[in-house]
Amino acid sequence: MKVVVLAGGISTERDVSLSSGMMIYHALKESGHQVVLLDVYLGYEGDQKEIFERGMNLIAQIDAVKEEDPDLEAVKKLRPEGWKGFFGPGVLEICGSADCVFLALHGANGEDGRIQACFDLMGIPYTGADFTGSCIAMDKGITKDLFKAHGIPAPKGIRLKKGAAKLSWGAEGPKETGGAESPDEGAAEEAVPYPRIVKACCGGSSIGVYVAGNPGEYEEAKAEAFRYGEEIIVEQYIKGREFSVGVMDGKALPVIEMAPKEGFYNYKNKYQAGTTVETCPAQIEPEKARELQDVAERVFRALRLKSYARMDFVMSGEGEVFCLEANTLPGMTATSLLPQEAAAAGMDFKQLCRRILELAF
Repeated sequence: MKVVVLAGGISTERDVSLSSGMMIYHALKESGHQVVLLDVYLGYEGDQKEIFERGMNLIAQIDAVKEEDPDLEAVKKLRPEGWKGFFGPGVLEICGSADCVFLALHGANGEDGRIQACFDLMGIPYTGADFTGSCIAMDKGITKDLFKAHGIPAPKGIRLKKGAAKLSWGAEGPKETGGAESPDEGAAEEAVPYPRIVKACCGGSSIGVYVAGNPGEYEEAKAEAFRYGEEIIVEQYIKGREFSVGVMDGKALPVIEMAPKEGFYNYKNKYQAGTTVETCPAQIEPEKARELQDVAERVFRALRLKSYARMDFVMSGEGEVFCLEANTLPGMTATSLLPQEAAAAGMDFKQLCRRILELAF
């Protein structure tokens, strides 16, 4: 099969995407597919003749990619002068000539449904959720609304948008609490106890996520989170054990536990080796494992997801389970969770990639 592995882009998760793409590329090549590894933003201006037969790796190796904060402005300057739009030169032509595009993109303009919608209109098969599920899951505010509507347990919180009304998730469901000039504009925020989690509404890989223990830290966290978009989420910080559950074709994989050596499961603890102890299957009571898997499958259905995804959870000291979010294109790096869960289910990395490819059809 002719496959394009599409990675890179200009989201804050560019570096993770490149790592995922490289691993997927090699796994599919070793499985006998004709594979091209392509940067969705930088593209390829060279000769496309027999590009699949040559199995080309077209990802640019550039100094602009840093461990945690890629220099996206430097990446943008690598584009051909005068080139317009998000897709780099040759990207749509190469993807259109493939049998399938394996999406290794993370974050904005890759995991938010835009590329999926474009490919749907062009008749290009791709892996992962479709544009509807991708769009819904990427927006944490919409995700929280659906969690409440479907009875999925989640931390109490509010959604804040610059100059607009606040939306809270209480026992009665989503509720507007007033605009920027409203007398009760602070009431909803005050209802969220300290410590609070503050996060960008449409971010990923725990980029733009902060823990605030007091009002001063809270104001700083809001200012930082608003750097990543016009809308942010403020929610109750649940201290407890952190878990993740992958779902493939509607069925949950084994539960994995993530135990950071310091702090919470942030960007550093996700991708820097040795910072987190990961155990799969998680060492919890079978009843709790089944509960986590059941909720993960319910989230998969509630958010209208397809193919595969990964849901993140925290379990309080009292054993109460809270779903934090869904990831429609979870990481496929050497330290990523989904491959570990698949391995616990008897599926190695090459088999996992092949299965994801099969689900695209």
